[in-house]
Amino acid sequence: MREVWFQLHWFVGITAGTLLAVIGLTGAILAFEDEIVEAINPGVFAVPVEQRSRLEPEQILRAARQAHPGERVASLTFEAQPGSTVGVRFAPPPGERRGLEIHVHPYSGDVLPAVRGAAFFQFVDSTHRWLLLPRAPGRIVLGILALCLVGLALSGLYLRWPRKKDWRSWLTFNTSLRGRSFLWALHAIAGTWALVAYLVVAGTGLYWSFDIVRGTLQDWAGTPSAQPREARSAATTRGEGSLAPAWNTFVSTAPDWSSATIRLPERGSGAYQLTWLAQDAPHDRARNRMTLGGDGAVRQDERHADKDAGQRALTTIRPLHTGTYFGLPGRIVMMLASLALPGFAITGWMLYLGRRRQKRALARERSLAAQAGTDTSGAPVLVAFATQGGQAERIALHSAGALRAGGRAVDLRAVSALAPGDLAGYGQALFVASTFGEGEAPDSARRFSRELEAWQSMFEGCRFAVLALGDRNYARFCGYGHALDRRLQALGSTPLFPLIEVDQGDETALGRWMHALGELGASAGELPPAGEAAPLSDWILHSRRLLNPGSQGAPLYEIALRPGLEASWQAGDLLEIVVPAAPTAPRRYSIASVQEDGAVELLVRQQRHEHGLGLASGWLTEQLAVGGSVRARLVTNPGFHAPDDDRPCIYIGNGSGMAGLRGHLRSRSSMGRGRNWLLFGERQRAFDSVCDAELAVLRAEGTLPELDLVFSRDPGPEYVQDRLHARADVLRQWIDDGATIHVCGSLQGMAGAVDEALAAILGRAELERLMDAGRYRRDVY
Repeated sequence: MREVWFQLHWFVGITAGTLLAVIGLTGAILAFEDEIVEAINPGVFAVPVEQRSRLEPEQILRAARQAHPGERVASLTFEAQPGSTVGVRFAPPPGERRGLEIHVHPYSGDVLPAVRGAAFFQFVDSTHRWLLLPRAPGRIVLGILALCLVGLALSGLYLRWPRKKDWRSWLTFNTSLRGRSFLWALHAIAGTWALVAYLVVAGTGLYWSFDIVRGTLQDWAGTPSAQPREARSAATTRGEGSLAPAWNTFVSTAPDWSSATIRLPERGSGAYQLTWLAQDAPHDRARNRMTLGGDGAVRQDERHADKDAGQRALTTIRPLHTGTYFGLPGRIVMMLASLALPGFAITGWMLYLGRRRQKRALARERSLAAQAGTDTSGAPVLVAFATQGGQAERIALHSAGALRAGGRAVDLRAVSALAPGDLAGYGQALFVASTFGEGEAPDSARRFSRELEAWQSMFEGCRFAVLALGDRNYARFCGYGHALDRRLQALGSTPLFPLIEVDQGDETALGRWMHALGELGASAGELPPAGEAAPLSDWILHSRRLLNPGSQGAPLYEIALRPGLEASWQAGDLLEIVVPAAPTAPRRYSIASVQEDGAVELLVRQQRHEHGLGLASGWLTEQLAVGGSVRARLVTNPGFHAPDDDRPCIYIGNGSGMAGLRGHLRSRSSMGRGRNWLLFGERQRAFDSVCDAELAVLRAEGTLPELDLVFSRDPGPEYVQDRLHARADVLRQWIDDGATIHVCGSLQGMAGAVDEALAAILGRAELERLMDAGRYRRDVY
C-alpha cells in the first residue's frame, strides 16, 4: 500500500503541482492585500483626524453624486474609526460585475485620488479563484485542484508517519543535511507543518467550487441558497427620500458598530439594506443585517449572535480560508503555507528527477554486472541488498560483478525476495543495507526484517558481512545495518569481517569494502564504479564566438576548448570545469561537438545578476582570455547517449540546450544514420537562429528530414510543446517505429512543458515505459 500511495503522491504532485504553485503564490499575495493597497495609497483610506465633525451620510452621498453625475450610487461603506474615509460604490455598467469605486474625504467631502494597484489585485484574485478561466469552469478546475491538495496532504502524512513515535525528529529540521537528504527532509517536514493549513484551505475551497457541496452545507445549516441578483441599472433613479432617518435609526440601534455598508434602494420608496460588523465580532464575516424604510422604521434586524450554530459555522468558511479567523497569526500562517506550495512543486520535481537518474545509473550497473566474467565455480555467494533509493542495489551489482570477475559464483537478490530460511543454503552472505529515516529498515526490507526477528533457527553454517549505508546527520547512523548485523550474530552466524559504515557514499569506506571482497576472491579492478570521472587536466580556450547578437535574451557564446592531452568522448557526454573564483562545485556543460572536430565545443549562456556576471559563465564568456588555461575533465553521461543502431531519434530542446542536441546530430551524420527529427525553440528568428547554417546542411544531406524551429517572441508566438501537440500524429508514428527521444535544455521551462506534452500525447504510462526502456532520455538543467 505504501508503494501505491507513493506513486499516487508523486504523480499528482508533478501533474497538479504547477497549478497549485500558482494558486499558492497568488493566495500569498492576497493574504495582506488590504495592508499593501493602503500602504501604496497614503491618504486615500485614512486622513488626519480633524476637530470638526465628520460629514453626515447624506452629505457624502451628495458629494459622490456631484463628482459623477448620471451614475447611480449603489452603496456607501463607513468605518467607525476616526479619520477613515468613506467608500462609495456605483452601480456596474450593463454586462459588468463591478462598478466604479471612489473614496470621499470624511470632513471635506472631496473625492480622493483613485486607488492604485486595484487592477493588479483584481487580476491576482481572478487567477487565484478561477485561473483566469470563465467563472463556471474555473470553479470546477479549482475544485479539482483542491481535491488534489487534500490527496497530497493526506498521502504525504501516511507516507512519513513515524514507525517509532519520535515526534521531535519528525517535526524538526536538521540544517546539516545535504543533497537528496536535504531535499527530502525539507519537502516532508515543511509539508507536515503546513498540513492542517492545506486541509483547511482545500476544504473551504470545495465549498465555493462545487454546488453540491455548498448546497449540502446550506441545507444542513438551514440557510436558503443564494439567488442570483437581478441586473441593476447604472442609470440614476434617485428618489426624493433622505438617507438621514435610516442612518440615525441604525446608529441608535447599533451603537457598537465598527464598520457598516448601506445599500441604497433603486427607487426613493425602497428599503435601505445595512450590513454591519460589531466591535466585538469574532471574525470579519460575523456580519449583522438590518433593513430600514425611508422613514427610519426597522423592518428587519438580524444579528449574527442570534443565528443557530450551523448558520454561524457557514460564516467562518472564508475567515478560515484566509486565516483571519485567528487574527494576524492566522493570516501569517496561511501566507507562509501558500508561499510554500511553489517550494513543494520544485522540491518534488527535484526528488522525482533524482529518482529517475538513480534508475538510469542502476540500469548501467546492471549492464556492467551482466558483462562480468561468467566462468564461475564453487558454492555461490549470496549478495543481498536492502535499498530505499537505489544506491544499495548499485553497490550490490558492482560487488556481484567484481566477485564474478574473480571467478566466484554469485546469487544476487533483493532482500525483499528473501526469506530467513533461504540463508541456510549459503556458506557466505554479503548484505548491502541502506538505512531509512532515523535508523529504520528500508520499505523493501521491512517484511524480511520482521521475519528475521521472529526466526528461531540457527545459521551456524553461514558466514556473513554487512556494508551499512547511512548519513551521520541522522541520530541512528547506519541503524538498519547495525540491527541486521546484531540479529545475524544472535542467530549464530559468524561475521566474515567487521561491519563497514559508509557515510553518504564515502569513497574510503567503499574502498575498504572492495578490499575485503578481494580477500574473498573478487577482482575489484575489473569493474570500475559507473560514472567514474577522468582526472582533471589543462585545456586551452581555442576560440569564443557570440551566436546571438541583438537578441532579447542573454548572450549565447560558442566556446571551443582543446585538450592538452589525448581525450575521448561521445555525443551526450559532459565537460566538468573548475572555475578559479568559485570554491563551489565544478560546473558541467553539455558537449556540442564530436571527437572528429578536434575540440570540445560548448554553448554557454552568459548570466548576470545584481552582483555582476555569473561566476562560471562570466569567466568563460568574457574574463578568460583566448589561449588561457582551463582545468576540466570529461564526464561520461550514459543516460544521454544515443542508441547503438539505426532507430529513429527525436531531439527536443531550447536555448543552450542545442549543445547536447548538436553533438548528437553531428555524430548521427558521421555514421550515416539519417532518420532524425529536431524540435528546437528560441526567442526571435532574426537573432536567435543559432546553428542555422549547420542545420541547413544537415537537411540538405538527408540527416535531418524533420526540422521544427519555433520562436516565442515572434508574431504568432509558439513554444516547442505547442509544436509537439500540432504534430502529435507524426510523433506517435515515430514512436511506433521505435524512436528514442532526447531532451536537452531548461528544466523549469521547456523540459517540464515538453514532458507534460509528451504525456498528453502518448499517455503517462507509455512515457514511463519509454523511460524505463531507455527511449526517453533527458539532459536538463
